[in-house]
Amino acid sequence: MRRNSLEAVALEYGANQAPVVTAKGQGELAQRILDEARAQGIYVAQDPALLAMLSRLDIEQEIPPQLYAAVAVILSWAYWLKGMEPGDEKRFL
Repeated sequence: MRRNSLEAVALEYGANQAPVVTAKGQGELAQRILDEARAQGIYVAQDPALLAMLSRLDIEQEIPPQLYAAVAVILSWAYWLKGMEPGDEKRFL
């Protein structure tokens, strides 16, 4: 029986053509990823289905085109919360 374990996947977008997996982990590592994201003012989305797909990717791997729409929804939410528009992320590079 598998115990429910905290999982997290971090994505970076801005300098790349597509979002890239920059960190992922379970348990204590996942908690550290989430804590650091929150400390940096990065919004954290909870989407178990997307997490399951993203967790299959390797670190530094771009997300595949099949995940663009799902990740775009999360990015648009994060942009809205920060009062940003697409392209604004380039200002922070």
